[in-house]
Amino acid sequence: MSAAILLWSVFAAQLMLVLAALCYGIRIFYGPRAQDRVMALDALYVCVMLLLLTFGLRTGSTLYFEAALVIAMLGFISTAALAKFLMRGEVIE
Repeated sequence: MSAAILLWSVFAAQLMLVLAALCYGIRIFYGPRAQDRVMALDALYVCVMLLLLTFGLRTGSTLYFEAALVIAMLGFISTAALAKFLMRGEVIE
């Protein structure tokens, strides 16, 4: 009984994360300003990272957890670089 509840709850979480990622993807393409697009990209990488973590929970493989860690690090760096570019117009001074 407990394994079935865990399986269905992970599936529901994956479904909701995919729907959220689709909404953020729409915001990236149709965002009115560049700041909206950067925030949507930030939320999109968080959704993809969480989706990989739920796949890791479902399969029991550690590969998904390592990939989620890499996505989190690269997403943070890219968000910081894009924010700096939007504020100053250059990334490297």
